[in-house]
Amino acid sequence: MLTGFLLSLREGLEIALVIGIVIGALRKMESTEFLPVVWLGAGCAAGLCLLTAVLLTWLGGELEGRSEQLFEGFAMLTAAGLLTWMIFWLHGQARSMRQKLETEVRISLTAPGKTALFGVAFLAVGREGLELALFLVAARAVSGTIGTITGSVLGLVAAAFLGWLVFSSTRKLSLTGFFRVTNMILIIFAAGLVAHGMHELIEAGLIPAMIDPVWNTNTIFSETSLLGEFMNTLLGYNGNPTLTEVLAYAGYFLLIFFGLRRINSAQLAVPNHP
Repeated sequence: MLTGFLLSLREGLEIALVIGIVIGALRKMESTEFLPVVWLGAGCAAGLCLLTAVLLTWLGGELEGRSEQLFEGFAMLTAAGLLTWMIFWLHGQARSMRQKLETEVRISLTAPGKTALFGVAFLAVGREGLELALFLVAARAVSGTIGTITGSVLGLVAAAFLGWLVFSSTRKLSLTGFFRVTNMILIIFAAGLVAHGMHELIEAGLIPAMIDPVWNTNTIFSETSLLGEFMNTLLGYNGNPTLTEVLAYAGYFLLIFFGLRRINSAQLAVPNHP
């Protein structure tokens, strides 16, 4: 449940911020008569994302044996890839997100009809929502359907409340701190998804295990215990991993380290203009 909550809280808050920026831009331009178009675009995108999540969940439930292992394995690896891209993008581009969205809104208002503004809201919400749908499908394979659904609903409610606070309250929330903390949690979760995905592909016979297992700590700290299940879901803990899983888990952290270091170096190399 915690995984679904964190993923939905993070992505839901990004969606709330996007909608808030678009609405704020319309108010700044004194074009509030177009607000229903924004809500229509956001609502259609949310409906499409929900349908996608339902279809992917249904498809995963219909598959059995090796087909199910392949589906879950590739779903986890794809979700980990999207999570990584999102972390890199937010780390390097988040500062200009408001300016880019406001520019898109301004351009869409100059276009004839309301299709352009509808598209801005639809694409902005749809991008985050489709990512969340895939994340939750991958999380469901790890933590179960009921827990994932419950956590995601609570996360979206909390995200809507935080989004309302950001744009209506005089007290400023530390979004930078929030995203920094959630980035760290999501990096660990994504590493766990990579390890889980590799495990499924090993079970399906697609890739070798090399050494199985490398160690076995289940006699000391079982992954089936209450704390073990929590660590397994959030951190990817496996009491008896294969060498392939260990290498994939460690390799992911190296990828994140060098990726973020490269982004930081590129940002420092850009001269600051007065």
